[in-house]
Amino acid sequence: MQAQPARAAPARGAEASPASDAVRQKLVGGLTEAIADKGYAAVTIADVVRHARVSKRTFYEHFADKEECFLAAYRAASDDILAAIAAEAARVELPWSERVHAAASAYFAALESQPALTRTFLLEIHAAGPRALAVRREIHQRFADLLRRLVSAARKDDARIGPLSAAMATAIVGGINELVLVALEKGATRKLHELAGTAEELVRAVLAPTRPHER
Repeated sequence: MQAQPARAAPARGAEASPASDAVRQKLVGGLTEAIADKGYAAVTIADVVRHARVSKRTFYEHFADKEECFLAAYRAASDDILAAIAAEAARVELPWSERVHAAASAYFAALESQPALTRTFLLEIHAAGPRALAVRREIHQRFADLLRRLVSAARKDDARIGPLSAAMATAIVGGINELVLVALEKGATRKLHELAGTAEELVRAVLAPTRPHER
């Protein structure tokens, strides 16, 4: 499975035209390249437009500042990844264990296929300020909510699957995120697929039918 490059969300209050969307993609790519060069905190609008090969005027026609550009790209990339997970986990023709494998593989393949974006969004978001961290919490919550919906649907087909509480869903998302962060800090961006097995093991352990209580 290959993830598509992050597609920036349309400008607020307007439906983006294909031409406008293409420019936003260039700006998002320019931002990602600039961050890869010098880190989010040091990047300027001049860096972004130089990498994107557009004018500053063009940048401000699409984004108010680099933070807005960053958050638009982060949300779009997250939407793509969550959609990929949902599509694989919803393959009802597969047994539950194989759905878990397919969803985990889709997630890590998506991250690994776009190494620059993955490093940007998972490492540099800590330098992007409180709004960025709030958006990260929002995305993590959406991830946790998605896991709960998928587990609830799977339990209708297989009663042996244990329940997934809101707290445990959050813990799974946090644990998987930490796995990825450690790998990125070690420079193992091209080996993220190797984490899929650990993520699967975590999910199966949490959903084991022998769990004594349901929250």
